[in-house]
Amino acid sequence: MKIVTVVGARPQFIKAAAGSRQIRKENTEILVHTGQHFDENMSEIFFKEMGIPAPDYNLGISGGTHAQMTAKMLTGIEEILIKENPDALLVYGDTNSTLAGGLAAVKLHIPVFHVEAGNRLGTLDNPEEVNRITTDHLATLDFCATEDALEKLKKEGLGDRSYCVGNIMYDSFLHFADLSWDRSNIVDFNGNRVNIPDEYYYMTCHRQENTYGDRPLTEILTAMNSLDAPTVYPVHPRNRERAVRICEKEHFNNIILTQPVGYSDSVHLTKNAKKIVTDSGGLQCEAFYAGVQCVFVLDYVVWPETMVDNRNQLAKADHNDILNKLSATQTIDPDYKPFGDGHAAEKICKIIKEWEKR
Repeated sequence: MKIVTVVGARPQFIKAAAGSRQIRKENTEILVHTGQHFDENMSEIFFKEMGIPAPDYNLGISGGTHAQMTAKMLTGIEEILIKENPDALLVYGDTNSTLAGGLAAVKLHIPVFHVEAGNRLGTLDNPEEVNRITTDHLATLDFCATEDALEKLKKEGLGDRSYCVGNIMYDSFLHFADLSWDRSNIVDFNGNRVNIPDEYYYMTCHRQENTYGDRPLTEILTAMNSLDAPTVYPVHPRNRERAVRICEKEHFNNIILTQPVGYSDSVHLTKNAKKIVTDSGGLQCEAFYAGVQCVFVLDYVVWPETMVDNRNQLAKADHNDILNKLSATQTIDPDYKPFGDGHAAEKICKIIKEWEKR
C-alpha cells in the first residue's frame, strides 16, 4: 500500500518512530510534517535521534488560532493527497494536524487510519477532544491504546471499525529505555551543558491552563522548589520568559531550567527521577511505564488507566495540593499492564494488511 502519514507535534514524532519503522517494511510511506512544532528542539531533534525518515513534505504551518492553523493545514494536505493519490492516510493522536489530515482525506474518499483513537475527557471545552471525536468518526480504522478507549468507541457505534492494539508510545519507550544515556545533550538557554544531579525530580509544564499567567506556574514551581532534591524543568519555548522571570523573582534556586530535551533524554530523565510532576499526557504514561510515581497537574483525567494505587494522581495548580499528592506512596502491581505489550505497531500493520485484502 501507499500510505500518507501526517505528523506535526512532539507526541506524534514519538509514535511515528515506531509506526514508520514497521509500516515501511511492507508499504510505501509518504511522511508529511505540518510544522505545528517547528522549533529545532521540539521537532528536528526528534527526527534525528529517533531515526524517523525525513519528511517528504514540510508545510511549515504553525501559530495562529485553531481555525487558522487547521484551515492552512487542510489546504496543504489536500494538495499533497491529490498529487500522491495514496491508498490511505494515517494520523496519530489529537492535534490540529490530526484533524486536518483526516478531514482532507475523507473528503477525497481516501480511507483514514487513526492511531490512539477513543480517548475521551468528556468535555468539548478541550480542543484536543474535538479533534479526537471528529477523527474517530470519520476514520475507516480506529486503533485504540487501551480497552477503555475501545469500549468508549463501541458506545459511540464505532465498534466494527475499532481495535485495541496497545499504546504505540510504549513501543518507542521500551526501545529507547534500553539504550545508554549521555547526559551531555541537556543544555541551558545559553547552550551550556547542565549538570544533572544523581537525585532529582522531573517536571514539564506547557498547557495553557497552567501557563496562561504567572499564578498557576508560580504555584507549581513553589511546590517543586521546596522538595528535598532539585527539579529538572525543560521549558517549552513559549514559556521560557515566564519561567525564567518567576524563578528569578521568587529566588527558586532548587529549580534547574533547561532547553527542551530530546526523547531519549526525556525517557532517561523519567527512568531515573525520584518522582514526576507534569501536565503532559505522554509523560504521565512514560512515568507509568517506568514505574515512577507521577502527579498530573490538570483539572481532568487523560489516562484513567494510570490512576491506580497512587501511581498517577490528579492535582490542582496549587502548591499545597501538589506537595500532598507527592507525599503519597505508590503501589505497583507487576501484572497490571493496561497499555499492551510494546508491539502495537506490528498489530496495527497486521490489521491494515487484513483490511486491504477485504
